[in-house]
Order: sequence, then structure tokens, then C-alpha cells
Amino acid sequence: MSTKSPNYIDKHVGSRVRMRRIMLGMSQEQLGEALGLTFQQVQKYEKGTNRVGASRIKHISEILGVPVSFLFEGSPARISATEDPGQVPSPDYVSSFVATSQGLALIRAFTRITDPKLRRSVVNLVEQIACRED
Repeated sequence: MSTKSPNYIDKHVGSRVRMRRIMLGMSQEQLGEALGLTFQQVQKYEKGTNRVGASRIKHISEILGVPVSFLFEGSPARISATEDPGQVPSPDYVSSFVATSQGLALIRAFTRITDPKLRRSVVNLVEQIACRED
């Protein structure tokens, strides 16, 4: 029995659900409870392992306080017939980063910095650190 890898759109929608849930400070348990599901099912949705039906997508968007279109924003382009069907496009690195708790914490902290010179200094520092790791 072969295991089927998650569809790239399912993974993208799941990462957007996770990002918004984290932005709201909501746990998987809380989202699951609001949906009448277990947190394990929410995990599967967020990983793209299980597909989310249209009515459930609508319900999730209402709970998270976003339009349905938010869950699809920035989704990768469809694979053309000439490309290898086994090769799935990777999600945009910005969306992937923002979907993590570290990414969200960094963005929240950075946006609280009001001094433009200090913001530029933080960006320069991070760029220098990144260059050292290359």
C-alpha cells in the first residue's frame, strides 16, 4: 500500500489556518472544540494530511475571523501537465516562516519598534548573523 503525499493546496490552506490560529493565540484544542473536532484532526488539517471540505473551510474562516479567501492567499501556482506530477511546488518561504510561532513572535516584536533607525539596525543585525551562517 503506497502512502499518498498531501496535496500542495491542502498544505497551503493548512499552513494559513495554523498561521491565523497562532496569530489569535488559539490552541489546536480550542479550534478543534469550536469545530466539534479533536486537536489531532486540526493537526491533520494544518499539515495538509487530511482535506478540509468546503463547509468546514467556511466554518474555520468564521472562527478565525477571516474571509475564506484569506486561507487561499498566496497559494502556489498549479503544476502544469508538462511538469513532473510527483514534484510539488514548495510554499512561499514568507508564508512558511509566518506560520511558525517563532516567525510570528519575531514579526510581533519587530512591529512594536517605532524608531525607524532602530528597525534598520535590527534588520542589519539579522542580515549579518545570516551571512555568518552561509
